[in-house]
Amino acid sequence: MAPRPLVICGPSGVGKGTLLKKLLEDHMNAFGFSVSHTTRQPRPGEEHGKDYFFVNREEMDEAIENGEFIEHAVYSGNCYGTSKEAVEAVLESGRICILDIDTQGVKQVKNTDLNPFYVFIKPPTIEDLEKRLQGRGTETEESMARRLKAAQEEIEYGETPDNFCIVIVNDEVDRAYEELKQFILPEIKKIEDCESD
Repeated sequence: MAPRPLVICGPSGVGKGTLLKKLLEDHMNAFGFSVSHTTRQPRPGEEHGKDYFFVNREEMDEAIENGEFIEHAVYSGNCYGTSKEAVEAVLESGRICILDIDTQGVKQVKNTDLNPFYVFIKPPTIEDLEKRLQGRGTETEESMARRLKAAQEEIEYGETPDNFCIVIVNDEVDRAYEELKQFILPEIKKIEDCESD
């Protein structure tokens, strides 16, 4: 039986990437990433097919129309989506598929038969999130306001009972990571036990 996917959700800048990186370093063989599609431009160092499939709006719209995505959303004017093919490739390899998606995506995944674990990562406070985003140095005043408004909505959805299996406050990376790891460890163990058989 294929392992259940892991959906990680949380506002931009909350540190999901850092937590996932630690999880992958510790349990490299247990996880696979479904590479998302996006219409945004690559950031320095990002590779097509590894970080994202960078596509134009026309290709994206066509794929959406053809029902190729499990979930898709528009964020800050760009389209993002998780293709069925990308998820199936990971599941067929016997690994836990990680979906790093926003709340729009979570709502769509809930309408599929994927049956993932849902984890929401939230900042200690919205002010803390604002500091983190400012620290990136990539936001204009306008995009910062947009991100914080979106973050507020995501946090409200994240804190709504039954939307997520677990809500982790990322106030301290090592502690938050430990909580995430303990939560998903039973699934990791199943995979590691299968491999040692």
